Amino acid sequence: MGSSKSDLRSTIYPEPVDHFDRLPDSILLLVFNKIGDVKALGRCCVVSRRFHSLVPQVDNVIVRVDCVISDEDGGSSSSGATSAAGAGSTSKSRHPISSLLRFLFLGLVKPIQSLTQLISISSRRSAGSTLDDGYEQNDVTHHSPTQVLKNFDEIKVLRIELPSGELGIDEGALLRWRADFGSTLDNCVILGASSVIHPVSNTSINSNITNSSSNVVGDSNGELDNGSIPESFYTNGGLKLRVVWTISSLIAASARHYLLQPIIAEHKKLESLVLTDVDGQGVLCMNKEQLEELRVKPLSASSASKRTMVPALNMRLWYAPHLELPDGTVLKGATLVAIRPSEQPKKEVVGPDGNWVGSAFEEPYGTAAMMLVKRRTYCLEMNSF
Repeated sequence: MGSSKSDLRSTIYPEPVDHFDRLPDSILLLVFNKIGDVKALGRCCVVSRRFHSLVPQVDNVIVRVDCVISDEDGGSSSSGATSAAGAGSTSKSRHPISSLLRFLFLGLVKPIQSLTQLISISSRRSAGSTLDDGYEQNDVTHHSPTQVLKNFDEIKVLRIELPSGELGIDEGALLRWRADFGSTLDNCVILGASSVIHPVSNTSINSNITNSSSNVVGDSNGELDNGSIPESFYTNGGLKLRVVWTISSLIAASARHYLLQPIIAEHKKLESLVLTDVDGQGVLCMNKEQLEELRVKPLSASSASKRTMVPALNMRLWYAPHLELPDGTVLKGATLVAIRPSEQPKKEVVGPDGNWVGSAFEEPYGTAAMMLVKRRTYCLEMNSF
């Protein structure tokens, strides 16, 4: 009698079925790889023992850094920047580059060193810390990406996003860079503009095109744009600003590269690594061959700071005082710089592998780069630093 009641109960109230249990591990891993975000994956870990065992096998991971904390003395850094700026303002015009270098290295290197202590918050906000039972369980604990990732064994594609770009620029100005590294810099492309005018509506775009046709062939000072850099570029601080953009972007890229060493060394299966920022200011990329090169050939570190040594460089520069893009966006003082190490053979902007300069940026700035490379090219050189 008792067994018949039990059978009747099980018929009326069947045991709940966990449909996830019916899915093979391979399907769950596909789902986890689509999630990607390390915090979300950490939360998945606490769902079940099965999830906890599968999450470390994810091969596509995104780490979004909440904040960056520096271990440098902020006061000394600020005073260094102030004194350097003062020195730069009193320098003689015949030594602009040496003055500029002092300003950059004293005013920019120390703030950028804060990247060596990337911080991801915290046991309460991020369940990602559950991947390591040894993590402290304080209200707020700080974990570097190296710590957060150490329990992932199969990472092939890794993307790290900083909360902001390192370089402060004037409001309304544009600065974008992309750098590819192996054991040292392979190439870097920098796009800048003193100001950006975004289209508001189709009516205003048509009005601007009609009423400012003179600006298409001239700059804001009324000088004729014949494809050459105007004389005012050298006298109104335009050249100095572009040198600041170039050197500071290279320093930021080399600092990012330096801090990636422990992650690359620990994750042998990495095939693609991107370190970017939410602002989209800078992107550092490493492919499978470049990652392997760094493992085989150790990088050369700068003695001045925690960053990779930048080799001697060949640079090509393009400039347009006024550049109007097909979507109506206008770049004032548009500047493009393509950089490669001097020891490498020259590489054409448009070669068998495509336009490596234009493909460095998302639209509309990729189009801007392709328009700029059609203008007159200026060649420069820079020593290692």
